[in-house]
Amino acid sequence: MNTPQLAAGIGILAFRQLSGIAAFHKIVIRFYLGVVDITMTEPILDIRDIRVRYAGLPVIHGLSLTVGQGETVCVVGSNGAGKSTLLRAIMATQRTFEGEILFKGKAIHGLKTEDIVRLGIIYVPEEKMLFGPLSVEENLMLGAYVVQDKQRIQQNLDFVYSLFPRLEERRRQAASTLSGGEQQMVAIGRGLMSNPEMLMLDEPSLGLAPILVDEVLDTVGRLKKEGMTILLVEQNVREALVLADRGYVIQTGKIVAQGSGKELLDSDLFRSAFLGI
Repeated sequence: MNTPQLAAGIGILAFRQLSGIAAFHKIVIRFYLGVVDITMTEPILDIRDIRVRYAGLPVIHGLSLTVGQGETVCVVGSNGAGKSTLLRAIMATQRTFEGEILFKGKAIHGLKTEDIVRLGIIYVPEEKMLFGPLSVEENLMLGAYVVQDKQRIQQNLDFVYSLFPRLEERRRQAASTLSGGEQQMVAIGRGLMSNPEMLMLDEPSLGLAPILVDEVLDTVGRLKKEGMTILLVEQNVREALVLADRGYVIQTGKIVAQGSGKELLDSDLFRSAFLGI
């Protein structure tokens, strides 16, 4: 291997480390017949300097973040900071006025919501949005409308019931008669029915009893172990950051801190903003 080739490889590696991208880019350098082969895995979601308005008012101001394949990334912040608006912007239910949103390298900020769903991004909103008169299983099956393979649909349903055995027991029961925790299970299960490549969860534990909060977050942990890519907005900040690979802190529509879950939990910003210390 000659000196210029080696210098080029080291230079690219150093640049990515200095730019902060190395945390979620895998760089492999192979030495074969004197050739440097550099292979990088790009983030599955790459948000670049977006600006979003809500009711005509600026809500998100130049926000950037990434989610790597198989990562669980948590976004935390106070009420009104722009967390849910961020998820809606990704789904194109809230318009992005500036910046870019890339999924698997493709710009999606100009697409319709239904096209974004077909690409593999599923959003489970805070409001759950179940059809009360329909049964549990009918609500779940609505999430499979983008899947054509009947065998795959059955496999997905079996997986959801393995995650939430209680739903299988209540499969014929009207969704409106379920508890809040059970309805949240249906909402998450419905999202999983479509084979998502990335699952976005907006406050999945909001309003639940403590025992059900643990159950919902345990489910997120199990999905993480299954290798699912997850973007999580969660009010239980400590539990979410313990669960996440990385996290972002958002204040008044801007990212003010980012890092691993442990780094954020140990930071002065976390103690002052969320613990009042």
